Amino acid sequence: MSDENLQPVFQIQRVYLKDLSLEQPNSPAIFLEQQAPAIEVSLDVGQEKLADGIYESTVTVTVTAKIGEKVAFLVEGKQAGIFEARNIPDDQIDPLLGIGCPNIIYPYLRSNIADAITRAGFPPIHLSEINFEAFYVQRQQVATEQQANTEAPATVQ
Repeated sequence: MSDENLQPVFQIQRVYLKDLSLEQPNSPAIFLEQQAPAIEVSLDVGQEKLADGIYESTVTVTVTAKIGEKVAFLVEGKQAGIFEARNIPDDQIDPLLGIGCPNIIYPYLRSNIADAITRAGFPPIHLSEINFEAFYVQRQQVATEQQANTEAPATVQ
């Protein structure tokens, strides 16, 4: 076997917008409101093995703007990327897909979300940068806690 076949390989195959939706349930009346909307943002990441050494990584963002109890708009976008990752140690694949890949595709999603909001007639919302390493660690801790809670035997007193 040649040394070339054992070298780690990481390549972007494709970055694409997988899903984008916009809702404006209270338009056009909402445009007459003078109050600035309250903005809520939620974020999620996902990954899926497509083939040997080929993975899809996704970042999903939902932005909800409300004025009082009325929804001004709701935008949800899912940006995805297909990545080739070969000869990478098993303990490094999950962090690569959960940190490295989202760092690559998130800027595309930020742009698409801002564009959709602008096209809806609202000032753009520029999403903050995300520390995907901290997000990954937080998700790992939650998963570990949930697993510990489901494995813990119930005690009766």
